[in-house]
Amino acid sequence: MNRVVITGLGAVSPLGNDVKTTWENMKKGVNGIGEVTKFDASEYKCRLAGEVRGFDPTLYLPKGEIRKTDLYTQYAVAAAAQAYEDGGLTAESVAPDRFGVYIGSGIGGIQTLVSEHSKFIEKGPGRVSPFFVPMMIANMASGTVAIRYNAQGPNIGIVTACATSTNSIGEAYRAIKHGYADVMLAGGSEAAVTPLCFAGFISCQALSPAEDKDRASIPFDKERGGFVMGEGGAVLLLEEYGHAKARDAKIYAEVVGYGCTNDAYHMTAPNPEAVASSRAIELAAAEGGVVADGRLYINAHGTGTPLNDKTETCAVKRAFGQDAYKLHISSTKSMTGHMLGAAGGIEAIASVLALGEGVIPPTINYRVKDEDCDLDVTPNEAVGADLAFALSVSLGFGGHNGCLAFKKI
Repeated sequence: MNRVVITGLGAVSPLGNDVKTTWENMKKGVNGIGEVTKFDASEYKCRLAGEVRGFDPTLYLPKGEIRKTDLYTQYAVAAAAQAYEDGGLTAESVAPDRFGVYIGSGIGGIQTLVSEHSKFIEKGPGRVSPFFVPMMIANMASGTVAIRYNAQGPNIGIVTACATSTNSIGEAYRAIKHGYADVMLAGGSEAAVTPLCFAGFISCQALSPAEDKDRASIPFDKERGGFVMGEGGAVLLLEEYGHAKARDAKIYAEVVGYGCTNDAYHMTAPNPEAVASSRAIELAAAEGGVVADGRLYINAHGTGTPLNDKTETCAVKRAFGQDAYKLHISSTKSMTGHMLGAAGGIEAIASVLALGEGVIPPTINYRVKDEDCDLDVTPNEAVGADLAFALSVSLGFGGHNGCLAFKKI
């Protein structure tokens, strides 16, 4: 079996339009959540979001291409371009048929869908854009990135709701581990801060109704009342270890394990017994030889919904027993909001950088302890730690559970 390492990182997030800015703000505990500006949310019960600010797609795409791509694809292209450049990859350094892309999206081109549907209703079928379908479909981010870099190897646009990025990275890891590719760009993208998506998530009582941005996304806090929608893109460059060493690439960390399960329980609610979610953690940890002690960091899914955080705490306890109380845990969603299909990507990046720097990013705005969420969630301030392993956990609608294991190298 091949070893798999991470050689490049790319991100567009509510905390910054690149990895460096995002990570520095995470360590500082900056809150990337604010009033919705992308539409008039004054009549909505929930009016806060983790929006990407100041994003310039012309840095990554020609103006003519921007008109033909949904925002979620633009975020993906930007994150992939950053990861590719960060990894020092060139067309000559990887064979096209050994280069793959797994970039997913939970929702895909929802902005295009809504705008083209309005045009269809108001002006008739003849006015619908010829680019409507390719702009809308959720695999187009993966396809667009592959075209950009002539990546002719494995290519899949995974859609598993909030677990999308984690599954994309995990499956990319397996593709390299089992010899189907040498290099993979993997992650996810989302641009769903739209009136329709807000209305839908509000109707299923998933979003936080808080008016104070510092009491909105509050994972593991007893007063939590829902998640805050975020957006952006996050992509990692995964590479076979020998391939990376041969071109003298810098290595952030090694991917050593991946767990993928399903609750088979409910469309939106997690199984409160955490049977399958804990198994995803156990599978990743066992494959990676993870040691459950003070040198392990878990970037929790930590959405800030009452059921998720309680269930996830249960999952960690089921997976590690009493050792769960020794672990460093935090939810960076307290700062980014829930980036849906991109969440696992940005959290994998946070996990890898935490490993490398020995810094646990905090769960900010934590005030009220919950007896059901009694693990060390790194409240409010980043802490230093000598880390050996990191786990990144994602739990999605539809019962999708994913966990990635990283090792310091």
